[in-house]
Order: sequence, then structure tokens, then C-alpha cells
Amino acid sequence: MTKTIAVMTGGGDCPGLNAAIRTVVRTAIHHYGSRVIGISDGFEGLIEKRYRELTASDTRGILRIGGTILGSSNRTDPWKYTPPGETTSIDASGIAYETLEEIGVDALVVIGGDGTLYLTHKFAAGRFPVVGIPKTIDNDVHGTDAAIGFDSCVTTVTDAIDKLHTTAESHHRVMLVEVMGRTAGWVALYSGVAGGADAILIPERNDQLRYQMSDLVETIDRRQAAGRRFTIIVVAEGVTGPSGEEIFWSRTGDSHAWRLGGVCHPLAEQLGKLTKQEVRALVLGHVQRGGTPTPTDRILATKLAYAATVAAHEGNDGVMAGLQGDQVKLVPLEQVAIGPRLVPADEPLLRAAESMGMFVG
Repeated sequence: MTKTIAVMTGGGDCPGLNAAIRTVVRTAIHHYGSRVIGISDGFEGLIEKRYRELTASDTRGILRIGGTILGSSNRTDPWKYTPPGETTSIDASGIAYETLEEIGVDALVVIGGDGTLYLTHKFAAGRFPVVGIPKTIDNDVHGTDAAIGFDSCVTTVTDAIDKLHTTAESHHRVMLVEVMGRTAGWVALYSGVAGGADAILIPERNDQLRYQMSDLVETIDRRQAAGRRFTIIVVAEGVTGPSGEEIFWSRTGDSHAWRLGGVCHPLAEQLGKLTKQEVRALVLGHVQRGGTPTPTDRILATKLAYAATVAAHEGNDGVMAGLQGDQVKLVPLEQVAIGPRLVPADEPLLRAAESMGMFVG
């Protein structure tokens, strides 16, 4: 019997989403003869009944394109939805269910990060068949070693660090590079090691090993004494400021609307008072989310999306397709929707960085 599969992307965008959409559509149509419906802008489109049927032709040429042809929303909670032009939120989860019933959807495939997959787990709750696919540049989804978008993000950040080396060395500067990741330090750790940074600051060390400004100054002075008159410091946006406080770009509304970021500026100001070198701060921002997906992300998206599409057709429910080692496995969403996956204290790359003389705080 022909099935109808719906697919949507939620949360922040990243390279590789279109590769996943392409795989879902083509596998469903060519292998199963199914009908595929694309939901616009995640849960927002599901509530506002914005969707369209997708054909194989709709996925032509999108493999190499970043972002998502379906659009995304990282501010829509079905239970706290604020209709256009209104200021009061309502429980719109029932409307979202109605949309799926109107379309005649047999299974919903959701491509999202830890926040979206948490909402998906809560939304489905055994009431509707759902299969998840992990994507996020933060790489903080439980149940998978890698999420779609992470490799592309690390590649972009590493390229930026490579470029900063030449200007920092030419002008004998200390450069602080702030990267995304929210409360997880995966982006900072991987790009810092790949880019040859001299110090890396990650949120996981906010409590485990609170960095002191004196530690950073010591790193800078040690490099100066060795004839290295510049220093590159990679800072995750979730790192606390000099006084131990979290730094936000904005903090209006409920906690879901708070935007972490900007911590490298007070850090640079403080370091400037403690060292004789010129200190500059750079926030890479949303450039980390854009651009062409790397081959690694295209392959990962294809593997995960294929497994998720097969799972949806075979009647699996409440699971996510995750990469564990070199195998794709189905993981119960209840094991995924438990908050962000942080860098563990025994992470091999963490130990390698410290063993090479990098300061990680």
C-alpha cells in the first residue's frame, strides 16, 4: 500500500539539510513508491498548514546547497505558539495533529537538533509515528557520534582560524575567536585543534576547571618567551565571562529566546589590561551555519536519511537514526530527548589537546 511520508526541518539551519531532504524524497518515491509531503518551517508550518508535495524533480541540484528548501523555525513550541499578530501564546499542538490527519500522513520524518527532537518526542508520544534525523552544527545530540552540519561548521571555523594566524603573527596580536555551540564545546574543541589554536575555552570547563585570566596570560607569556609573538584563543559562546557570569546578546522573553554570545569581548578587554600585547576579539557568528556542505556531511546526511526513511516505511516509531562508530543505528527518542550532549571529561581529543600543550579551560 502506498504510504504518505511527511518531512520537515526544525531548529537552526546548517549545511547538509538539503542532502537529507533529497534522500528522504528519492528513497520514498523510487524505492517505495510513496508520496512525500514537505512541511514548511518546521512546527510553525505544521500549525499554520503550510506544506506541499515534493517530487524527485524538487530535489534536483540541491545536494550541494546549504540551508533547507523547506525553511526552518527555532522559536516554535507547539504548546506555546503565538499566532501572527498576537501577543499571547496558545496550545496549538492539536492543530498540528489535525494537519497531519488532513494530509493523510502515515509517518513524520523530522530533521532537527536536540531541541527540535525533544519537542518531536513530546509531540509524538506514541500518538503519531515519527522518526528523527540529527542535525546541528553544535553536535550536541545524544545517540549519535556526529550530527549533520557539524563537519561543515568545523571546516568553516578552521578556515577562519587559518586566516587569522597570518594577521595575528604579522601584528603580534592575541586573537580571541568566538564560535557557536551553545552549552557544548564540540565546535570550539574540534576547530581549535584542527586550526592549531594555542588555547581553547569550552563551557564544560565552567565548573570542572574554571579558567583564570592568569592561565591565559601565562600561555601568552610562555609563547612570547619562546619567540611566538601571537596567540590564538578559541572561545565557545557558552563560556562564562571573567567574573563567572554567562554572557548573552539578548535576554528578553522566556529562556528559549535568550541568545548566548559576545563573551569574547569582555574577555579581550580583561586580557588587554593584563598583557602588553594588543588583544582583538572576533565573533564568527552565523557564517558558521552557511555555505556548501562538505562531502562528509553530504554522505552522513544520505546515510542517516536513508535509514530514517526505511525505518518510517517499516513501521518504526519514536526513534532516531544515529551514527555510532561506522554504523547507523535506530535510537529511541526517549534516549535522545534528555538535553544537550556535552564534551565528556575523557574525550580523546580533549586529552590529545592538553597533551600537546594547549591550554583548555
